Amino acid sequence: MPSRTHVLEVAGREVTITNPDKIVFPRTGHTKLDLVRYYLGVADGALRGVAGRPMALKRYVHGAEGAFFFQKRAPQPRPAWLETVELRFPSGRTAHELVVRDAAGLAWVVNLGCIDLHPHPVRADDLEHPDELRVDLDPVPGVGWSQVREVALVTRDALEELGLVGWPKTSGSRGFHVYCRIERRWTFGEVRRAAVALAREVERRAPDLATSKWWKEERHGVFLDYNQNAKDRTVASAYSVRPTPDARVSTPLRWEEVPGCQPEAFTIDTVPERVTRLGDPWAEIDQAAGSLEPLLALASQHEEAGFADAPWPPHVTKQAGEPPRVQPSKRRPAAGQLAREGIVPPPALGKASGPTGRRRTTMPLIEVARAATRAEALEGLERWKARHPAVWSYLAPADVLEDSMRGRSSTWTRIRLNLRNVPDAERPAQEALEVDYDPWERHPGPGGPGRD
Repeated sequence: MPSRTHVLEVAGREVTITNPDKIVFPRTGHTKLDLVRYYLGVADGALRGVAGRPMALKRYVHGAEGAFFFQKRAPQPRPAWLETVELRFPSGRTAHELVVRDAAGLAWVVNLGCIDLHPHPVRADDLEHPDELRVDLDPVPGVGWSQVREVALVTRDALEELGLVGWPKTSGSRGFHVYCRIERRWTFGEVRRAAVALAREVERRAPDLATSKWWKEERHGVFLDYNQNAKDRTVASAYSVRPTPDARVSTPLRWEEVPGCQPEAFTIDTVPERVTRLGDPWAEIDQAAGSLEPLLALASQHEEAGFADAPWPPHVTKQAGEPPRVQPSKRRPAAGQLAREGIVPPPALGKASGPTGRRRTTMPLIEVARAATRAEALEGLERWKARHPAVWSYLAPADVLEDSMRGRSSTWTRIRLNLRNVPDAERPAQEALEVDYDPWERHPGPGGPGRD
């Protein structure tokens, strides 16, 4: 028996929504059709973030609480009116990605199971010169929302002094985003170099609150993730619904709203009314393209002062001038330098490798969870905390190492703990994992991605 469908008339086109009553958010009851209607209700703002840009499809075919996968290549079959453009990735591979131009394209993409939208920071007519600098504020575990807001305001001030207009929005998750429209004159490498300089400048202004350190074991406070500006990286765009239990939205704000904003206030239910009442705070963003020259001049000052390039993301080949792509705790000492040789930490019960794989480390690391989802990993961490409350009291937020790992066809989450601040006599041994997920096992599935 064929699945029920619902046909919408959108932007002069017919868009078929398959399984419109499918529950996408189990805890709120929102269906696929509810999600489509949300995006149509905020289409002007959502299109301001994605229109004319190639888009990676992040598909949740089993709803917000199920596994997702990224699809770079535009699906077939697709309507003839949908555009594509060929992108070349750092790996050398290419793919034709979708380019949404109107609300009909939005509805078609959401029907595929896309909850949030992930456009690239370039326009389809010039794929080598970004028109956005994206500042992603990512708090380490344990850092509160008030500190995230403080770092956002410091970022605004730094950008203003450097001649750029920052446009703030909640991420819809734990963090915060600040976007800057820029002139299309600089390459991805130059935009990332400017982002590194900005991260270091914000760290200089607020050293107790913010960090530019890439390695998780060195971070504290709020990390300014400059690598979101590397080629082939995408960020959830303005008005994207996020796969959280309460269906939060990555919501554009005015700066005067930031000091008192709360991310849980912006959801699939509240944002459309907010837009109707207040309009889109980012309505003028395309008229505010600025220059990167002051930030690039600051980057040159940093380099003259002895700052090396910052580490690149793992999918990019090693760059000239990049520091060693290895965690500080795993680096070999320089010639003549005395240091402990370290150990290979023991694996958990039934595992072939431990929290550092098969590498040596001088840090006392243990592994807590390997999980298919971040939520499952954090639940495992809570169970570990309940069994080791005395040990937990010694740990700082930076001692909780949460990693998003690549599996066979999707990402998974690993949680490790650095026991460096725990007295030797009180350090627990490596135990069986609280969540033991094998990302390389072939799990049964429906046989392939669908449109549900």
